[in-house]
Amino acid sequence: MSITSALNSAMTGLTAAGRSTSVVSENLSNVLTPGYSRRSLALTSAGDGFSGVKVGHVQRINDPALQSSVRSANSEVGVAEVKSAFFGRMTELVGSADDPYSITQRLTDFDSGLIEVISRPDSGPRLNDLAIQAEELVRSIADAAEGLRNQRTAADRAIDVQVDTVNQSLEKLQKLNAKIAISQSTGSDSASLLDQRDLLIDEVNKIIPVKVVNRDRGQVALFSEGGAVLLDGQAAELSFDGKADTLPYMTLGNGLLSGLQINGIDVATGPGGPIRGGTLAAQFEVRDVLTVEAQEDLDAMAKDLIERFQDPALDPTLTATDPGIFTDQGAFFDPANTVGIANRIELNDKIAMQGQAETWRLRDGLNAASPGNAGDATLLRGYADALDAKRTVSSVGLGTANLDASTLSANLLSRFAQSENSAEQNVAFAAATYTEMYQRELAQGVDSDAELQNLIVIEKVYQANARMISVVDELMETLLRI
Repeated sequence: MSITSALNSAMTGLTAAGRSTSVVSENLSNVLTPGYSRRSLALTSAGDGFSGVKVGHVQRINDPALQSSVRSANSEVGVAEVKSAFFGRMTELVGSADDPYSITQRLTDFDSGLIEVISRPDSGPRLNDLAIQAEELVRSIADAAEGLRNQRTAADRAIDVQVDTVNQSLEKLQKLNAKIAISQSTGSDSASLLDQRDLLIDEVNKIIPVKVVNRDRGQVALFSEGGAVLLDGQAAELSFDGKADTLPYMTLGNGLLSGLQINGIDVATGPGGPIRGGTLAAQFEVRDVLTVEAQEDLDAMAKDLIERFQDPALDPTLTATDPGIFTDQGAFFDPANTVGIANRIELNDKIAMQGQAETWRLRDGLNAASPGNAGDATLLRGYADALDAKRTVSSVGLGTANLDASTLSANLLSRFAQSENSAEQNVAFAAATYTEMYQRELAQGVDSDAELQNLIVIEKVYQANARMISVVDELMETLLRI
């Protein structure tokens, strides 16, 4: 080896050592940075008759297949959490088996009040207490229905927010694609830009699961799992018209609630649609399916309760269109107008303590002209029998069965408790899968111990090349003195 070759090898070695030190330092400084991919420096022999080492580009270390699996698992966690939150809130609204304020317990209290007043129909305080228990029962159903409406409105707003998030992220991704293309064309380091792009793709992926397709010059295209084009050169634009409030009769089918458009074209939002699998589809499912089914269950409960006490055969003072103890906002309940009855159910003003408070009518008939025999409990016993009577009840969640009022309310609580339990299990499973996949991805990330070992190796390489330059310098001085 000539002195020139030795000097050149040492100089390129120092350059490589210095650049490697920079890469290792960057890795160590970003050990805790989310979304950071470990870097390594590409080094090759100079070749082509030149001695030394050639410093290449900084490379990002990541596994696209593993990254895709992590994203898929993360989107599944998001979907499971959305459904779990919905059913958890519904369980809170209708109550649990040991909840003293549940719908079932309120019905039990009303039934107990009936038993008490049957034994003393002349007791004004007991009649008042029965009216109070009836009011609490009505309030428990109406409050659950209003809580359900709030959940539906919250889902509609969540859709609006997520659509905006996706639109903004897609616009940023389009710009990053352009920057990465320029960076790679000029030979600049684009690793940081690629990290930023991956974080944005992760954000979109949780809302709408995506497939990433590589394009020329380092650019990528994004397609939803259902085949919708989200980004391919130009970013797609999602459109959604959120509502300030939702009411039970408002649906996607009747046009009172907004659907989703991509580039002005309507897309299906159901389980098999183009946006399936992410939190956006989950929120659509909550708004258009889960809340609708829950509303039907609550309406079935309210409808059954009203009709049990609206029958003129039970209270002879009622006509065919007179409201009973429980009413549709004070009026007669028409079975053809069932949707939203759980929100509208009210206690008859004639017996309500906040109304006319004429609780003797519970004993003598709601439309009685005047108080009757204070010791006659005939009508009160009829009310108790009406609660125990089996009636056909039908809804999506509760099915179709002949049930008494107590069993119906118990089935309502059980339905949501079981759904909540199933949803929680799905969250646990999805979270465990995601954690496992994420840990595998982290294993490919920055290992501080390994990086410090690399730094020691680089230091020795630097010393060796520096020593080579020192030796060459000594040789040159010796030759000059000859």
